[in-house]
Amino acid sequence: MFAILDIETTGGSPATEKITEIAIFFHDGNRVVDEWCTLLNPERPIPHFITGLTGITNEMVAGAPRFFEVAKELVERTEDHVIVGHNVQFDYGFIRSEFKRLGFDFSRKTLCTVRLSRRAFPGYRSYSLGKICRELGIEVTDRHRAAGDAMATVKLFERIRDQQEAAGIFELESGKTGRYKNLNEHITVEDIEHLPEACGTYYFHDDRQQLLYIGKSRNIRQRVLSHLGNATSRRALEMKQRIHSVTYELTGSELIALLKESREIKELKPLFNRAQKRSLYYWGLYTGRDEYGYVTFRLQRISETADDPVTCYQTKKEAREALTRMVEKHWLCQKLSGLYQTDGACFHYSIRQCNGACIQHEAVTAYNKRAEALLDSLKLDRGNVLIIDRGREPEERSLVRIEKGMYLGYGYISVNNAYLGIEQMLDSIQPSLDNRDVRQILKNWLRNNRVEKMLYY
Repeated sequence: MFAILDIETTGGSPATEKITEIAIFFHDGNRVVDEWCTLLNPERPIPHFITGLTGITNEMVAGAPRFFEVAKELVERTEDHVIVGHNVQFDYGFIRSEFKRLGFDFSRKTLCTVRLSRRAFPGYRSYSLGKICRELGIEVTDRHRAAGDAMATVKLFERIRDQQEAAGIFELESGKTGRYKNLNEHITVEDIEHLPEACGTYYFHDDRQQLLYIGKSRNIRQRVLSHLGNATSRRALEMKQRIHSVTYELTGSELIALLKESREIKELKPLFNRAQKRSLYYWGLYTGRDEYGYVTFRLQRISETADDPVTCYQTKKEAREALTRMVEKHWLCQKLSGLYQTDGACFHYSIRQCNGACIQHEAVTAYNKRAEALLDSLKLDRGNVLIIDRGREPEERSLVRIEKGMYLGYGYISVNNAYLGIEQMLDSIQPSLDNRDVRQILKNWLRNNRVEKMLYY
């Protein structure tokens, strides 16, 4: 039996969005034998652009059942059924996420009509539901509503069945095919399907539960699949073959995932992690003074014995481009910043973009004031601040604490706490050690990313 379905949602991520409508046609392999369709109250506003796409309004779902009110019926109706959908992992992933919030592990075998139609009808430019149905002459009514799209999927499913049934086209995705064909003998499709498509840290273990590797990702499932599918180096292949299980912890915030990964690698020393995971940053910006007292800058490779860089970069090209932008913004000298090698004046002086510090024509104090402004813009905040960002659930926020330029740890708070004040926020912080790696993580994150709020106290 097949449960051919489609859902509508408030957005694209099952980690943060909710289902607004679900439609299922129950099919015995020959014809539809039953159907079930309902709007759902997502318990949050539907974005205007989603309403524009689907026609589903906040007023339409206000009196609809919430997911937990239909969950039991959904489990019972789909028992012993294969879930069929067009890009089925989107629909199936949302349903699994809804059940996970209820503490229930919903698991069904799946079939994807995108994959099946590519094999049954090769050569088309697009296999989106609307376009492949139009190419095959399948009528679609009520597009972007669950029942309309689910019925279109039924018709496509039957067309594929008629075309390719004898060739065994209906092998289930639970077999190690497609994106799962590179899994090792110890990892099953179900193991991967249980991983969230959300932000956090993940852990590879061997047959004795020894920790092999720690990583972080904004999409844990996708990142784990990339490890298993792109293992080309000798070391990566060795690790892949030794993986017997994968665990994970959600963080919500990518910044906390970075901080957590860095700390745990140092504490747990996994076999396949490099000693300094944050050696991701190879080039540093360093500062000094020349013989006349002018502030100078230089770019050089980061070494374990060198002084701490002001900030750091992945490549020399990235570092040079960033320093060039900062020099131009603060009207600094190319020569004193290590960007122009000369015994005389720098190029910018010749085009009147430098005041002549390179040939001592500008007062040291005036020049250094601008150089210090550049340095201040790169420093980790020297005050007492809480970085507030997204949490693991919509009702939660993450906190990172910095005090006088020192990292003190991170934690989580519930936004539903009516008595939440600064003391309660500080009490939620789990202490963690400050070190060069976490300072660079924080500097680079705050330089390149936005957070919800910076709360000074």
